[in-house]
Amino acid sequence: MNSPVTQLRHLDGVRILDLFAGPGGLDVAAHFLGFKSIGIEWDRNACETRYAAGLPTIHADVSVMRTSRFDEIPKSVDVLAGGPPCQSFSVAGKGKGRRALNEVKEFIHRLVDGDDEARIDEDLRALDDSRTALVLEPLRWLLKAIETDGRDPYKVIVLEQVPAALPLWEVYAKLLRGGEGRLNGVKYEAECWQLKTEQFGIPQTRTRAVLVARRPGHGAIEPLETTHLPFDLHRGKRNTSQPDLFSADSDTSGSKQRWLSMADALDAASKLKGSPLDPSRLRRGGKMKFFVVSNYGSGGDPKNRGRRLSSEPAFTVTGKISRNRVYTSTEDYEAARSDRFTIPESGVLQTFPHNFPWSGSDQAQQVGNAVPPRLGMHVLSRALRGNAPSDDELAASVTWPHVPPTTTAELRVIGCGDQGQCPPDSHKVTRSHRKSAP
Repeated sequence: MNSPVTQLRHLDGVRILDLFAGPGGLDVAAHFLGFKSIGIEWDRNACETRYAAGLPTIHADVSVMRTSRFDEIPKSVDVLAGGPPCQSFSVAGKGKGRRALNEVKEFIHRLVDGDDEARIDEDLRALDDSRTALVLEPLRWLLKAIETDGRDPYKVIVLEQVPAALPLWEVYAKLLRGGEGRLNGVKYEAECWQLKTEQFGIPQTRTRAVLVARRPGHGAIEPLETTHLPFDLHRGKRNTSQPDLFSADSDTSGSKQRWLSMADALDAASKLKGSPLDPSRLRRGGKMKFFVVSNYGSGGDPKNRGRRLSSEPAFTVTGKISRNRVYTSTEDYEAARSDRFTIPESGVLQTFPHNFPWSGSDQAQQVGNAVPPRLGMHVLSRALRGNAPSDDELAASVTWPHVPPTTTAELRVIGCGDQGQCPPDSHKVTRSHRKSAP
């Protein structure tokens, strides 16, 4: 096992606990803001990416950590963050969670009111989709901290989910402001919003429901300031055979920048020192020009696949991004040879550093599961510092620092135990937690 000195070196000063941490979207954001974090992640492949990136990790089920291994969380942690898996709430899924919203709201109230947790767990198992219950985990972790001797309530809470979960965050916020029941008088300033990623310089359209809660004494939580213009999702349909296929909206009115396009993001990343990106196949006449056909249908028609130009933001990056078809030919769309985004390219569209060390299997799934780090920087900076990330911090976030193999090996031991073996029963809860999270 790692020596106590080695563990202390990696975990000393950790402030942020990232539940359902995935490959590290929020942890990457925390790093560039100067905060140390530790993540809990069930998926072994995502853990391998995290170890390779030098991100402290516990390879375990979030529920198991809360019930039987809570004392392993460093006491320096004062920020609770996370994005519970969102399949059942997502418009891309079957929507069982959306239909169960009222039931989940009731469970939230039952937890705070002090209803018997064994009975709550039994009722949760009766839900159509057991993963829906995972949205309750952050509240259960907060209650655990409040009720555990020697632990202080978290000072800050940051949660994100798909837009359909916003009503749940609103219930969270109301209860956190009240501090009643099992909250034992612990109150928070709490706000929640829907955020569009392209308005924060992320080259994709993606909407997230975000909750930020903070213990009183630091003033009201101000809304995040967007930096870029919104992208018009309802723009007119284009004929891909017309000459203006690769035209771009040049509206830069006001003080905000235009949204960032796929071409701009990939081109800039490919020019960085040591970049693994080689998008020459996407260039025509020396310029990056292509269009993407979505893997998803729209308007209820699975054959009606949307298209995005290289001069526009990407579709929402999901675990199916490797199935999106990329074309550079405009002459004969049906006959044209399609390509796919590489994993580093997909990561850049999520605003991961160009050289982020994606590892393990199911890497497209890992990319799609993640919180876009640039959005995470804006949210965490507002929650922890009350302001936006600096231009220098954002500029630095395009490149990930080199991580020695010795660090990766040490973190693997901390996360999984000797020779990659995890403690017994660490993964005994539902095995399908980490499938696609749009």
